[in-house]
Amino acid sequence: MTATLDHPILYNFRRCPYAMRARLALLSAGITVEVREIILRAKPTHMLELSPKGTVPVLWLGGTDVVDESRDIMDWALGQNDPEGLLDMPAEGADWIAAIEGPFKNALDRYKYATRYEGVDREIERANAESILLSVNKQLRQTDWLFSDRPCLADLATITFVRQFANVDRAWFDAQSWIGVKGWLERFLVSDRFADIMQKYPLWCEGAPSGYFPDIKRSGS
Repeated sequence: MTATLDHPILYNFRRCPYAMRARLALLSAGITVEVREIILRAKPTHMLELSPKGTVPVLWLGGTDVVDESRDIMDWALGQNDPEGLLDMPAEGADWIAAIEGPFKNALDRYKYATRYEGVDREIERANAESILLSVNKQLRQTDWLFSDRPCLADLATITFVRQFANVDRAWFDAQSWIGVKGWLERFLVSDRFADIMQKYPLWCEGAPSGYFPDIKRSGS
């Protein structure tokens, strides 16, 4: 692969929380990418050539330069440009990201997809995820975002998984008394930032024109 690209190419699945957080960083950094929207049951050959593990997102920078982990895409994008200062976060931010990517996501998968796992108690897994969220509820009653009244990497690298957790049983989630966590998520869901990353793109196939992300100018959120 020796291609020189006008824009990086992003293989994308709109609802995937990993792809969502990659787009959050690309949006904040102001980096335009060509979007190739896929369905997971019919992964494009070229995407698999770039990244044989077959998961989204995959960012092709041209040639042999491929970034195929969402956190790495976030770090790459914000390394190019970080106008919001998202990388400026306390050390606790890295601990929070690790908690969400590790034990929280483990519990979330077993809560959401309980039938895929032998011997799993769905309510226990939900309680395990809940306990992690509750650890930041008090702080989020005092500040709009995890560590201050502006977002940082710890917020944008994790909130898409909190959204996924909430959507498993939205009525149950909404009935909980976690004012801080629920307010944090709601501020994200009603923001221009969220609307921008959830733009819809037609399914891509070889030879079809691609869309571009972002294709509207964010007015700040």
